[in-house]
Amino acid sequence: MEEEIEKGCHEYSEDDEAKAFEEEEMIFSLLNVHENNNSIHQVDHLDSKNIIREDEIFVASLQMKLRKKKALLEFRCMVEDAILGNYILENPKVNLSKKEMNKMIEQLGEITLWGVPLLPSKGHEGTDTVLLKFLKAKDFKVQEAFNMLRKTLKWRKDYKTDAILEEDLLLDLDLDKVLYVNSVDKQGNPLYYNMYGAFKDKEFYKRVLGTEEDREKFLRWRIQFMEKIIKKLTFKAGEAGSVLQITDFKNSPGPEMKELRAVSKKAFFLLQANYPEIIHANILINVPFWYYTSLLVSSKLVNHRTKRNFIFVRPSKVTQTLLKYITPENLPIEYGGLKRDNDGEFLPEDSASEVIVKGNSSRSIKIPVSEAGVTIVWEFTVVGWDVTCREEFIPEDEGSYKILLRKSKERKMGECVRNSFYINEPGKIMITIDNATLKKRRVYYRSKIKPFVPNYIINNIK
Repeated sequence: MEEEIEKGCHEYSEDDEAKAFEEEEMIFSLLNVHENNNSIHQVDHLDSKNIIREDEIFVASLQMKLRKKKALLEFRCMVEDAILGNYILENPKVNLSKKEMNKMIEQLGEITLWGVPLLPSKGHEGTDTVLLKFLKAKDFKVQEAFNMLRKTLKWRKDYKTDAILEEDLLLDLDLDKVLYVNSVDKQGNPLYYNMYGAFKDKEFYKRVLGTEEDREKFLRWRIQFMEKIIKKLTFKAGEAGSVLQITDFKNSPGPEMKELRAVSKKAFFLLQANYPEIIHANILINVPFWYYTSLLVSSKLVNHRTKRNFIFVRPSKVTQTLLKYITPENLPIEYGGLKRDNDGEFLPEDSASEVIVKGNSSRSIKIPVSEAGVTIVWEFTVVGWDVTCREEFIPEDEGSYKILLRKSKERKMGECVRNSFYINEPGKIMITIDNATLKKRRVYYRSKIKPFVPNYIINNIK
């Protein structure tokens, strides 16, 4: 088995060395083209500068791509050697018989991280994805990435992380209001919500964080929760390989809750050290001033790449920012989206349409209904609101009558209008948005038609 694994590594290495050499040759040829362009286009100085600049950007991009490929190749072989050399977890043990050594190597050959085999020569499609996370966390410095991987594997062994999903931790507490996963972002990655406001309840706070033992158990539950999220990741190219985290400080208890701050800080550094690039972005909303102060104090301990993953959002920009990452169908209504818990009317697959209402103008949304004897359900939300809206039913024979269903005053973020109406003749639902502000407003809306069920049938079913 050992000979087969080593052979696989050497074959991979030689092939990739050849590819790397070809890419280097291509870069050198492009550099020559760049020099030729520089001399040929001196007559037209402006065009020459533009062409040279484009060449420089293109060559720099190729050089960076080549650097990353070389780093991955080197990292793969380093991990392979460490596994086969029996020092991926710790220094190799001496005085072992050949049989014991072969058995240990065979066991290490099956080592995995987040369910993905780490031995590159096994050819698993997720191995490179996992290794790249460590390389990215260390800016493609191979030795640093290797050291980080070894420390992570040792921590998981000492912390017994691989068995943590089987443990019953804090199941008697209502922790769904602290951390939960709700739908996915635009790339299909899980949405991970972290709600500090749950700890404003002093009784809940005491039950969860009252003693040192409670705090250690809560910390372990946090790690368990992260492992559950990772189970949703495939680590396959083009599929879910990371998590988008929304951290909401609304109604958070404040800086005096030192136990919460201490546990949160410890959890943060554990995740940073052992789950690189698993959280690809952390959007922080309703952030209090004390948190900024706390972050400044600890900023020297946070690596540069992790800092870039933090996105601080002003209250007025919450919906607008979240919609860059999340579709309105998957964004909860409290953040300005259309998603409701246990929704009996719409599914996330029921896609919404978008219209723009320009500043200081009105716009109408028409939802036609061509059949009678059905109930139509619709909903809409306006990014930023500060508008008024009117909902009407207008029959096809517009000269007959109109029914005003609702006339709303100005609304605030976190509100989503939903309404329904029984249609007894063909017509249309008309939603009119009056925008008196100078800024444009985005409106997301959707509708569906349901067959009408008389009340006497519903009562008989009950």
